[in-house]
Amino acid sequence: MKLPPAEGLELGGTNITVIGGTGGIGRALSRRLASNGAQVIVVGQAFRDQNVPGISFVKADLSSIKEAKRVAAELPVESADIVIFTTGIMAGPKREVTAEGIERDLAVSYLNRFAMLDEIAPRQGKDRAQSGVKPRVFIMGFPGTDQKAVVEDLNSERAYKRFSAHSNTVAGNEVLVLQAAKRYPRIDFFGLNPGFVKTNIRANLFGSRALLGVMEWLTGFMTIAPETYADRMAPLLVSRELEGRSGAMFNNKAQAILASPSAKDPKHAEALTAASLQLVARAISSQAKGG
Repeated sequence: MKLPPAEGLELGGTNITVIGGTGGIGRALSRRLASNGAQVIVVGQAFRDQNVPGISFVKADLSSIKEAKRVAAELPVESADIVIFTTGIMAGPKREVTAEGIERDLAVSYLNRFAMLDEIAPRQGKDRAQSGVKPRVFIMGFPGTDQKAVVEDLNSERAYKRFSAHSNTVAGNEVLVLQAAKRYPRIDFFGLNPGFVKTNIRANLFGSRALLGVMEWLTGFMTIAPETYADRMAPLLVSRELEGRSGAMFNNKAQAILASPSAKDPKHAEALTAASLQLVARAISSQAKGG
């Protein structure tokens, strides 16, 4: 697929919501798209782009499933052409849990997206001007790497290993793309694998600033700036060539990649979806009891 340069995109009249658009990749994408004329709503904790034309802000703690669902229900997605999920962290050396009892990486990097889609997808794009293409949702993770979830211990309560915990989020996001594509045929869903980008997503991984600094230096040649990633991906996000390709996955060069075999396994997908639903219900119930 041959894409035009990002600088030449004309996005006036395009409405985009970026969940996690206040930092890292999400912020770079938001700024890139707004600079091309899009109206962008960013959802996150700390807003730093008050003076950037075209960007508005909704504050939310996306580690809370209840908060994520509340915000999703209030977002004006009826006019949204595109919704992008970018929030993410990586599990640390020791298991951390949110106030709702959810392993922190799972809550921030996957489960809030799972919960928010139930609120967003039925409404997205219903009031927008006719554009000739379906509304779109992009879910960022690491699709195509065939990381399988430990479905029977999705919340890492029986055993905890940081890379296994993160694999649960990776598998969850890829299955979410494929299952949502089937569940909501009115919308096109896509998975994004950004690879290694220079953000703070790995800050929690090693549990030590010194070790993190060493690892970031060693892997520096493999990483790209978030602005570079945004410039590569912006033309893909709005390309008409994506129409009808719901369920497709893309790498950080905007090239199509194959979905993981495990993500396409119906039994694994069904079990993972059921486990996710149980955790969402438990998180909401726990928060409600806590006031």
